[in-house]
Amino acid sequence: MHRPNQFLLFLAGPALFASAAAAAEKAPFVEIAGQAGLDFVHFNGMTGKEYFAEMMGAGVALIDYDGDGDLDVYLVQGQLLGEDDSIDDALIPIGGEPPYSDRLFRNDLEIVGGKPVLRFTDVTREAGIAATGYGMGVASGDVNNDGHIDLYVTNFGENNLLLNNGKAGFSDATADRGAADSRWSVSASFLDFDRDGWLDLFIGNYVNYTMLSHETCRLPNGIPDYCSPSAYRPVNDRFLHNQGGGKFANRSSQVGIEKIFGAALGVIAADFNGDGWADVYVANDGAENQLWMNDQKGRFRDESLLAGTAVNMEGKAEASMGVTAEDFDGDGDIDLFMTHLSRETNTLYVNDGQGWFEDRTMSLALGQSSLSATGFGTAWFDYDNDGWMDLFSANGAVTKVEAQITAGEILPLRQANQLWRNRGGDRGFDEVSAAAGPVFALSEVSRGAAFGDIDNDGDADIVVTNNGGPVRLLQNVVGQDSNWLGVRLLTGSGGRDAIGATLTLRAADRTLSRRVHTDGSYASASDPRVLFGLGDFDGKADLEVRWPDGSTERFAGLKSGRYHELVQGSGSK
Repeated sequence: MHRPNQFLLFLAGPALFASAAAAAEKAPFVEIAGQAGLDFVHFNGMTGKEYFAEMMGAGVALIDYDGDGDLDVYLVQGQLLGEDDSIDDALIPIGGEPPYSDRLFRNDLEIVGGKPVLRFTDVTREAGIAATGYGMGVASGDVNNDGHIDLYVTNFGENNLLLNNGKAGFSDATADRGAADSRWSVSASFLDFDRDGWLDLFIGNYVNYTMLSHETCRLPNGIPDYCSPSAYRPVNDRFLHNQGGGKFANRSSQVGIEKIFGAALGVIAADFNGDGWADVYVANDGAENQLWMNDQKGRFRDESLLAGTAVNMEGKAEASMGVTAEDFDGDGDIDLFMTHLSRETNTLYVNDGQGWFEDRTMSLALGQSSLSATGFGTAWFDYDNDGWMDLFSANGAVTKVEAQITAGEILPLRQANQLWRNRGGDRGFDEVSAAAGPVFALSEVSRGAAFGDIDNDGDADIVVTNNGGPVRLLQNVVGQDSNWLGVRLLTGSGGRDAIGATLTLRAADRTLSRRVHTDGSYASASDPRVLFGLGDFDGKADLEVRWPDGSTERFAGLKSGRYHELVQGSGSK
């Protein structure tokens, strides 16, 4: 989409921001993974036997594991799957000998000539990372309130809780902390379900596929292909309650989710009805989605059908993969967006403020442009800092593309990723992928996507993982041309990130609502800091915070163009 060489103005009722970034002949993203030293290649273990798990992974986490103020990158790795398979059988080798490990890259950000320069160093061994399962995804949160970000790694097989011990690195505390789950897990979310100051864990589990239950499916022309999830029975999700100090107990039955089965791929926690308590939305593959509303008494109730988020406007369950939740239209409540299979549209559910939703995909111009792709990682994020939340989708097929088979492709699932720009309010979206940079012309098998300000310049960058391919780092080069304000919220207990807090920022005549989270997308964890795009506004802003425990505080006169670290109890009532 061509954008004129002038400021674009966006209205939300009486609100008005101008965005310098919207002036744009400049492509918003450049791909710099290689030059920045992020040299990871995903291994899917393909040997030509079409094992179901090998085409699903994998995720990525953006975490400040060493507390130095910048985001490091944790990347989830695959393995060989068949007992009789050797590395010589691998169709897409990556060198070295299995078992491979997840990898952690330290961000050694430098400022050179007044500009940020990203350099990453592989610190996997020195940080104690020895995660050698068949990796799917990763969730991040401080489970023991010690101020260090911990990780929960989901696998095709045993999951891992990795405790961050500060300078000593990570240690596997899965068994000691009661965090085990041996079923096929994909996405997970940390949340303070009962507002007791400790992060609980909701684990989305997929299907009962094992190597013993493996089936080979075929395309209509007889070519072997991966089976759909309908070939296998879904398994139930799991809720782990934090008993204090990062020790967990399985409370799936007590909270009411144990008997529900859905083939979960995406999981996200947010306050969908505005009552101050964390709810959970589960995006299921080919089955009705679940909206687990928190009853404030220790249980969840699935209200998805009643709320309008179980199926699309046609009454059909879709193959949901990725999910994101934000206030995209500026009305103060949390809306939902999900990615789906090709020949299904992605789906946008608009919240009425009470937790009731309407499928507005078509009226907001997100339907037709998403039909040709299978989406995974996704997020609402304001890439141009104009104050409106845009959309990204990491795409890659799950059914072999016949044209790519004919061309001799080893992994014939390649598709291009997509970017949509928010026109403002309820005016819909424009797909701007063609003008977003050469990286959007690449055709790969993208899966995970994590979002955050990796170079600390005030705009959101993206890390995208590719199944059987290299990681991509999409550096944002336009957001810093507009004004912005960043916030890191810390709880009063342990100084951990205040996951679940909601923020309302007032600047000029504009009110912006955001939330603190790391979850969502697909099998990935993002920056817990919150960025507000301010366009041309360069004055001071006022912020209201509703903390995870339900209390509220105000912080006045926050300057734009910088990050503010705000600790619970330091504001005004």
